[in-house]
Amino acid sequence: MKSTLLLPTLLALAGGVSAALNVTGSTCTVTPLASTNGQEPDDTPQILDAFKQCGKNGKVILTEGLFHIGKVMDLKDLQNVDVEIHGTLRWSSDIQYWLRNSIGVEYAQRSTAWRVGGQDIRIRGFGKALFDGQGQLWYDENRSGSNQAGRPISFTLWHAKNVLIDGITWRQSQFWHTFVAYSENITMTNLDMNSTSNSQWSTVNTDGTDTWNSKDVFIKNWTVTCGDDCIAVKGNSTNIQVSNVHCYESGCAVIGSLGNNPGNAPDFVQDVTFDNITCTHSSNAAWIKTYSGTGRVKNVTFSNIVSENVNQPIYVTSCIYTARGCDTSRLPIQDVRWINVTGTSRYNIASAIHCSASNPCSGFSFENVSITPLDGRSTPKYLCSNINGQAESGIPCTGTCPADWPQQLSGNR
Repeated sequence: MKSTLLLPTLLALAGGVSAALNVTGSTCTVTPLASTNGQEPDDTPQILDAFKQCGKNGKVILTEGLFHIGKVMDLKDLQNVDVEIHGTLRWSSDIQYWLRNSIGVEYAQRSTAWRVGGQDIRIRGFGKALFDGQGQLWYDENRSGSNQAGRPISFTLWHAKNVLIDGITWRQSQFWHTFVAYSENITMTNLDMNSTSNSQWSTVNTDGTDTWNSKDVFIKNWTVTCGDDCIAVKGNSTNIQVSNVHCYESGCAVIGSLGNNPGNAPDFVQDVTFDNITCTHSSNAAWIKTYSGTGRVKNVTFSNIVSENVNQPIYVTSCIYTARGCDTSRLPIQDVRWINVTGTSRYNIASAIHCSASNPCSGFSFENVSITPLDGRSTPKYLCSNINGQAESGIPCTGTCPADWPQQLSGNR
């Protein structure tokens, strides 16, 4: 069997550096480089070389140790490859490089540090792989701003089909942890994500994952602390199945945002299930947010949702963030079920649903929804507006929900 040992010339000249890439047949094994004279190496070239040589009908192994990632990684044509990650990937602190060079992913001018595409891709971390985005640098540099151009998503699946992502931990992600775009038959299991700021500046936009223009996505056994949406299903996502997820300090389980596209292009979301989701000290639990654009949300189930000190557990709006066009939206929301949603709300609002007057919600239902205000004294309120068939829905409306009702509250209302 053919075996070669590759040593980058520049590193060899530095002296005393072990070879980074070993190729044996169709298996490429990458070992992290050691620091030289106190300078961090860049392991990106040998990782990219490994995928170039073994990314089709092969195996790429990143051994234990610390890999320094100093450049973008764009791997769009992988085929039938097994990827084993046993060590830590740490993205460099060169913010200006990432702002200039992160890879565009179309959606809302977002970009990414690592893009993976192709077919039949299996990436396993065995509970040992760690992705370290050095996010605190980004949180401080961003100063709680929203959607900074060039701030990179950690990991993106792009035009990918038949993919398994399993057993990876994220800490201090630069931006969103993961993004699934133009992809199908994606399984993401046993993932652990935590991005928490230790300064005056909040993390902002460190979502656990967002799906967009994708179908047949299966998410199971995640733990996420992120300060923003935990699992967000965005436009043109179909058959998204999410189960056994614990979200802390997040937006938890959400459809949206939708309906804010260039040229008013429609957003369709259909056949989504969130099951066995625990939301702890979060802004919302099981909710839907759209702008007053075009498209449709249909056939969504939130089941077995536990709300632990959640600001406003159930929330539906047709004019998120703007309070404009709330009653003229052309994006109907249909056939949404909340089943076994229990626990506590931070204040006295258990549910606030405002649907568009021009496109009332239909097919909404509550079954065993029981949310108690955290103070143990207040009576929970369920606010509703423009729901067709509300009397038969099981939703115990106690009052109307104004069009400009906020996503988060600061006290009892």
